[in-house]
Amino acid sequence: MPSPFPGMNPYLERATAWESFHPNLITAIQYHIGAQLPPDYVVRIESRMYIHEPPAERRYFGSTDFGISRPPTAPSNGTATLTAPTQVTILDAVDIQRVGFVTIRDRDNFDLVAVLELLSPTNKYAGPDREQYLTKRRELLRSRAHFIEIDLLRGGPRMPPDEIPACDYCALVSRVEERPQAGVWPWHLRDALPVLPVPLRAGEPDATLNLKAVIDRAYDEGWYKNYIYRGAPEPRLAPDDAAWAAQFVPAST
Repeated sequence: MPSPFPGMNPYLERATAWESFHPNLITAIQYHIGAQLPPDYVVRIESRMYIHEPPAERRYFGSTDFGISRPPTAPSNGTATLTAPTQVTILDAVDIQRVGFVTIRDRDNFDLVAVLELLSPTNKYAGPDREQYLTKRRELLRSRAHFIEIDLLRGGPRMPPDEIPACDYCALVSRVEERPQAGVWPWHLRDALPVLPVPLRAGEPDATLNLKAVIDRAYDEGWYKNYIYRGAPEPRLAPDDAAWAAQFVPAST
């Protein structure tokens, strides 16, 4: 069953859904684009790693999971105790988060042809993860690869440039031959989802990305209808948008 919303389903933006929806949608995008390309292309899911260190007041001991120390001195009153022969200190694990994105490469030399990024809260909200993402984004925009960025999250600050019109969602397509200009597709909650071009090598026709088709596939295969409608969308909708959205919520939830 496809998503009941004509555009983006705001219930999929909830943290309990987005955590799995993001990788599921990335996979659906890979299949959708890959089915259109000739065999001299390779479409892959690659990932970027974000490392979140323990809080500053805690000491970090490298990559080990345990610290070893001498056992405490036995009591002098002769009473037997159940003391382990070795004491260990269990350290807080470093939080490593991997965020996937889609690449299109030349099969023969593996050169990068295009990169497609689907934003997540990790790289959209202010902080070191966003700064890391923006650094990589600038590198891609200086490279010889096309760049596609899709923002399906209403929350968080918009990515540059500031000239993007006010909108709930947007997509940016930066073709190598048109830089520094880039195409932008802004849309609102009640709008239909756009079909985006996916540029390939010079002289070849674009592939296309039908956002409605890939969102419906990820929605259906992830069984999100079973639980995402228990509660309000996040971020909350304006009252008139909430009333509009209510008509699409399945009656059985």
